[in-house]
Amino acid sequence: MLINNFANRAGNSDQECKRVVLVEIPTYENILPLASGYIQACAQADDEVAAAHTFEILSSPVTADRDKLLEELAGKAADVYTFSCYIWNMKLVRWLLTELRQRQPHAHYLLGGPQVMNHAATYLADEPENVYVCNGEGERTSVELFRQLNDPAPDLRRVPGLSFWSGGELVTTEPALRINNLMEIPSPFLTGVFDGYEFSMGILETNRGCPFRCTFCYWGAHTNSKVVKFEEERIRQELDWISDNGLSGLFIADANWGQSPRDVEMTEHIVKRSKEAGYPLVVYMAAAKNRPERMAQITEIFVRGGLMVTQPISLQTLSSHSLELVDRANIREETYVELQRTLREKQISSYVELIWPLPGETLESFKDGLTQLCRSYADTVIVYPQLLLNNTPMYEQREIYGLTTESVPSDVSEAEVVVATNWVSKEACREGYWLYNAMHTVYNMRGLFLLSGYLDAAGITSYGDLFGSVARYFQRRSDSEVLQLFTKSLANLTNYDVLLSGKIGHMILSTHREEFDAVLTDYVTAQEWWSDPMARQAFEMDLIARPYIYREAVRVPDYDFTEITVHGLGDAESFIVEVPAELAGLLREREILDAAAQGEALSGSVTLRVNHHARQKMPYMPQRSLEHNANYCHGTVLRFREILPFVEVHSPHAVQAPV
Repeated sequence: MLINNFANRAGNSDQECKRVVLVEIPTYENILPLASGYIQACAQADDEVAAAHTFEILSSPVTADRDKLLEELAGKAADVYTFSCYIWNMKLVRWLLTELRQRQPHAHYLLGGPQVMNHAATYLADEPENVYVCNGEGERTSVELFRQLNDPAPDLRRVPGLSFWSGGELVTTEPALRINNLMEIPSPFLTGVFDGYEFSMGILETNRGCPFRCTFCYWGAHTNSKVVKFEEERIRQELDWISDNGLSGLFIADANWGQSPRDVEMTEHIVKRSKEAGYPLVVYMAAAKNRPERMAQITEIFVRGGLMVTQPISLQTLSSHSLELVDRANIREETYVELQRTLREKQISSYVELIWPLPGETLESFKDGLTQLCRSYADTVIVYPQLLLNNTPMYEQREIYGLTTESVPSDVSEAEVVVATNWVSKEACREGYWLYNAMHTVYNMRGLFLLSGYLDAAGITSYGDLFGSVARYFQRRSDSEVLQLFTKSLANLTNYDVLLSGKIGHMILSTHREEFDAVLTDYVTAQEWWSDPMARQAFEMDLIARPYIYREAVRVPDYDFTEITVHGLGDAESFIVEVPAELAGLLREREILDAAAQGEALSGSVTLRVNHHARQKMPYMPQRSLEHNANYCHGTVLRFREILPFVEVHSPHAVQAPV
């Protein structure tokens, strides 16, 4: 739990001052509370407000003990509590608010953030006169609220962008003007707000706004597509603070890092400071949507600097009809394919982000999109459930598009998952998730990677049709713990959890590897195309080449190999196998065989070394919780190229006796 106190500049005692506690409830521990820091910095800069108040930031993750958090907050006996409200913490905030109001009935409570703004009728439904909702940027509204609450005769109607109850009437004041000169906001980094505390993850804004107006997103719709920026020198100084204070991670909170040419220079500065100070160790960002060349440049700078190992590519959908309905323009297909080629050549991982089901997307178009991405050699494809977010255009269009939602069963989150649209029934929506589950296991996790590529290229069955067939098979199986995880995730809507992909990777690439080998074997041997020798060769190679997500000794699969010969283990982390020349050629076509062998003539049989060693992998720690291991595995899934085996032609004299 992070607690940060600010003693007011005038030197007044706590008894003479109003006490303000700024509450943040992030998803993880030790994340720098930037939103509260901005409010505190603005309040400090106002002489009248600073002289009459003391400030304290209390940050505690959603996973913390709620009762202890309540006791901590109640013990502060604050005059004003502010809460940053998001989809992931809103139920917890509402519970805390109810309990705190009983214990601190004379305190005032301000709710702000994208989950509550413009929804005062929902969050102030019991008509409290000491709870308020901020309807926009929080800095100006908060400071003016502090000023009015300190006045003997407060006039809350003078606070811009505020909703509150007064005399049985729900009042909403005129919106606060958007802050178009961000330098009006003092830096909480440079004014001492964050000094003296240890953070693991820093959050930094270099601008606000988004040039896009995607209807499923709050960012661009709220800012009316206009982007305003902080000055470069301030950003550099804040980055220096992050490095000098030893923050291991940095999340760049811009909507589109890489949109501006100056982002390349800032990227270079981050790498430079990391080398000088040793921090940050890793950088996360939301990449620009329409600057693929610049993003490839930025990603390479981060990768070469050791701060990033993968590039996100946010396509969301490949359906032109859906893109039109959600008011989004994607990267052109030819540009995307070229970007993927460039990243592969530079050995940089990437992952494509999709959302299912967006308006206009059908099950067939979704399947076609997955096929298209696989044919373009996408490293990994991540599909997120469509969430209906407050204060987005899509929220207002839910009836037009027939959006049916279900609430995630959670006592902390208010997530509403879209489970049907005018284009997709509940059953079809569920089939889409099963389709992705199949794709995630056989393509992303490389379960049938070589085989699926061969079947598609040979015109035997497309990627999408194969995923559909695998999905139907998965649904018929109930004896596999991996497949039970899929079933439970859909029944409980826990596919909303971003760590689900990590749990799947943890199981099928490690703890339940043999079980999943058997599931895949049962599936492929029952298919008509199993009579094709090349299909059998590709499957057997997939068994050997499927990555290990942890650093551990490889294990020869419990399978009767008939098409390739497993000669044994080259060492604890590699196989020596003999394969037909045509299979080696297929490995070369799929860019799996070492580039040094690309020009070699292949004939007869070829002996290969399949080396699963990768320094980026951690050893499996069974004493850790599933959630802890899933967090590591999810990060590994996003940088999957880093753990793929190295396949090379092996010297014949090193061949061992068959096992």
